[in-house]
Amino acid sequence: MPDPLDPTLIPKYKNQLIIPPVYEPTVVKDPSTCKVKSHNYRVKVSQFSQQLLPDGFRKTTVWGYESTVRNPETGEIIPDYKSTPGPTFEAKRHVPINVKWINNLTGSELLAVDPTIHWANPNNMEMPMPPFLPFPLGYPEAQSPVPIVTHLHGGETEPASDGYPEAWFTAGKEITGPDYIKSRYHYVNEQEPTTLWYHDHTLGITRLNVYMGLAGFYILRDPCFHLDGKHSDLPRGKYEIPLVIQDRSFNDDGSLAFPSNGVNPAVHPYWRPAFIGNTIMVNGKVWPNLDVKPRQYRFRILNGSNTRFYNFSFSNNMPFIQIGTDGGYLHKPVQLVSLLISPGERADILVDFSKQTPGTKLILNNTAKAPYPNGAAPDPKTTGQIMQFTVLEKPAVPPAPLPKILNCLYPLKRSCKVRTLTLFVVGNTTAPTELILDGQNWNTPVSELPLVGSTEDWQIVNLTGGAHPIHLHLIQFRMVSRQDFLATQYTTDWLALNGQPPFDHPTEVLPVKPYLLNGPINPPANENGWKDTIQAYPGQVTTIRVRFAPQDVEVSKPGENLFPFNPAKEPGYVWHCHILDHEDNEMMRPYKVLNPDDKLDEKD
Repeated sequence: MPDPLDPTLIPKYKNQLIIPPVYEPTVVKDPSTCKVKSHNYRVKVSQFSQQLLPDGFRKTTVWGYESTVRNPETGEIIPDYKSTPGPTFEAKRHVPINVKWINNLTGSELLAVDPTIHWANPNNMEMPMPPFLPFPLGYPEAQSPVPIVTHLHGGETEPASDGYPEAWFTAGKEITGPDYIKSRYHYVNEQEPTTLWYHDHTLGITRLNVYMGLAGFYILRDPCFHLDGKHSDLPRGKYEIPLVIQDRSFNDDGSLAFPSNGVNPAVHPYWRPAFIGNTIMVNGKVWPNLDVKPRQYRFRILNGSNTRFYNFSFSNNMPFIQIGTDGGYLHKPVQLVSLLISPGERADILVDFSKQTPGTKLILNNTAKAPYPNGAAPDPKTTGQIMQFTVLEKPAVPPAPLPKILNCLYPLKRSCKVRTLTLFVVGNTTAPTELILDGQNWNTPVSELPLVGSTEDWQIVNLTGGAHPIHLHLIQFRMVSRQDFLATQYTTDWLALNGQPPFDHPTEVLPVKPYLLNGPINPPANENGWKDTIQAYPGQVTTIRVRFAPQDVEVSKPGENLFPFNPAKEPGYVWHCHILDHEDNEMMRPYKVLNPDDKLDEKD
């Protein structure tokens, strides 16, 4: 058996940052007009070896994406290219994309599948009972075959192409999940230009499949938008770089290390509520260096970690500018010296290196505790460092001035429909058996049934001791406020009203207003934009305004469907915590959008 690799023995900044290549599409044109109808792709999910650690260490067996790509710098076309993170989809607004996702994983899961939680279970194996078998002996029937399903995170996507957790399929589609419809997904690309990402979303094993490498960027551009158009002064080409930041741990043979000893082993032999890695990987390289010219760069940052939050700052405390959030450009640019970002969130930032002395080496640091906010501080010698930037020789190029207004973000009208939804830990807070949303497990009847075109305020009442990134599929929303509340008293009264979760009855709503403290806290400027993932802090109620309509439609009315597809079709959508270890063990719920003629079964 390999031994854990001491992260202090890994030399930093020997790896050079890799910029993911771009998928090369098959372009389909309308024969009568010669206009582009769609961009089509075939993408395999495969197993291979990749050099994640610096040279001198062994390669790592990973899972990633395989297809034909184009090197954006040289224009070279490379067939059958394999990588993690996967290549980047370069999408154009109003030009749909079709992706044929192919499961090429014909072997076994390399990490421990815990068959005691609710998971894909392609062999329909019976849940084992204690005493449990230790991994790697474990349960071979749970390890093979490997199911996958891909979710475009942040995309306005039809239900059948959204990557529903039970729409999984194995290699050759020999076995499919109960909600499987198809493996050729259709992405309409009608929303505002932004940074999206794609990743595996299989029920109960998302944390394993993403950790193995199944994630990549999907950048949506709009040539007609002033910041994306040909006359834009924003950095582009080799000066516009996506950065997916993930924590990992390794063994001394180069393999990925992931825990297979459960935090509550009498209930779940392998599942743990958090994975905290001891190294940092950026674009598939551990602690890389990027040589930069003395000029402005644009970095599209994605927190692709399972659990870890990051609080970024530069080692010289220099400021940077955030111009975009999950769902697109902010109304105005926001100057920052630090940036807190949770799993699943994206931030679009501008960094000016033009005033730095040639030869300067800057470290992008991290100060966020893990788990956030009450866990251990990062080790300044390891996980407190993300990557290095080495400034090359002048001449310096000063940045072009930014417009005062980046994007016209109209306010969403206040909603009369308010949902009060709780976050709760079942069992011992240090050794939980599961984490749940509003007292309900995944397979209980759907309780969130919004009407298409309607606007709702969701009050997310955090009864746990940690922060949770809450993600809604299909739509982008806006943050309204955060507010402190009497969490202990509310929890006591909520449990007295409902009993101990998980419930076998619909959740009785306990109004949170009598428990609120100190007045609402408005969203900070860099969160005051379109979001699909929001940080819900312990001891606070986080209120978001959610409208079930396309992002760029200013006026809509309940019951009016303005999506270019029917969002009420099966299998529906989900909302969940984006700490992958949480969503894999019940902290995810289905929701369904209703048309006006659908039967409404929820309480008003």
